[in-house]
Amino acid sequence: MFAFLCLCVFPGAMALAGSMDLITMTIPNRISIFLVAAFVVMAPLAGLTPLQLGAHAATGAAMLAIGIFMFAQGWIGGGDAKIFATAALWFGFDHLGQFALMSAVAGGILTISLLLFRTLPLPSIATSQAWLVKLHHPRTGVPYGIAMAAAALIVYPSTPWFLSAIG
Repeated sequence: MFAFLCLCVFPGAMALAGSMDLITMTIPNRISIFLVAAFVVMAPLAGLTPLQLGAHAATGAAMLAIGIFMFAQGWIGGGDAKIFATAALWFGFDHLGQFALMSAVAGGILTISLLLFRTLPLPSIATSQAWLVKLHHPRTGVPYGIAMAAAALIVYPSTPWFLSAIG
């Protein structure tokens, strides 16, 4: 059962966060809260020592502080700051660099793709989809949660969570 949870909880919640950001341009707080609660329950079951738990918590807290600063500057959304910090909690310092780099790369690809998408006329069949019309609008921001979700799903298979689940 624990292996199943390792394979489903974090990847599923990150995929949901990215999907919600795409459709609504927000990442609901309940996703981040769920992931923090799941980490608190699953980390001891995974055998993380108190020192490792502290290191993961410190990594998440540091990324939340940086995210709050970036949000205050208007550089990212609040949901982006929270979901990045939550993923950092799960990844810990060992995988944080890889996650941050993959988030930046995926974010660059997403941003360029959106800029190109926004230069093209929206097909009439798509105009009935409010989320797509909003995404197409040139003044709409970039739903960066998509990039972070993609990065998390790329990095997760190299983590102890995933590796312990597949045996």
